[in-house]
Amino acid sequence: MSNAWLVVGLGNPGPDYSRNRHNIGYMVVEELASRLGATFKTHKARALVAEGRLGIGGPRLILAKPATFMNLSGGPTASLAKFFDVTADHVVAVHDEIDIPFDTVKLKRGGGEGGHNGLRDISKTLGTKDYFRVRAGVGRPPGRADAAGHVLKDFSRAEAKELPFLVDAAADAVELLITAGLPQAQQKYHG
Repeated sequence: MSNAWLVVGLGNPGPDYSRNRHNIGYMVVEELASRLGATFKTHKARALVAEGRLGIGGPRLILAKPATFMNLSGGPTASLAKFFDVTADHVVAVHDEIDIPFDTVKLKRGGGEGGHNGLRDISKTLGTKDYFRVRAGVGRPPGRADAAGHVLKDFSRAEAKELPFLVDAAADAVELLITAGLPQAQQKYHG
């Protein structure tokens, strides 16, 4: 068993989706890759993958952006976990969360998927819900607007100005989760 961590940023492939709320997971793993000086390359597991170490001699990170649509994120995640010999307790899914206000980051391990089809597919293909989630808040749509339509829209102009801070905070949360553990990360981000 390797000591690597698989960090999967959830999103939809292609330029039409690149600035959508649903693609915040992609944005976060891109930020992490930038910090590591790592470049994404196509992997046979139907994903773009970048690898690096978190600090000198630190944990090995495998950063992934599934090349499938969000609802089919599980196949690439399970294939990469198998390929890199990563167990579910070293898998981190980074995703959008409508039940959290915009600009807020929360972390958890296990639990339900809250109607998030990307998470549902990962739980199904990994055969467990017991993996970590870094949840980047995108807020609920106004009024009775459709949640699915909300996450498939680009961030508003006001949100776009704050988006780099949210991406940065979520990337920091992933690093803290891996280096210090879930309780310490939750203490910082849930306080």
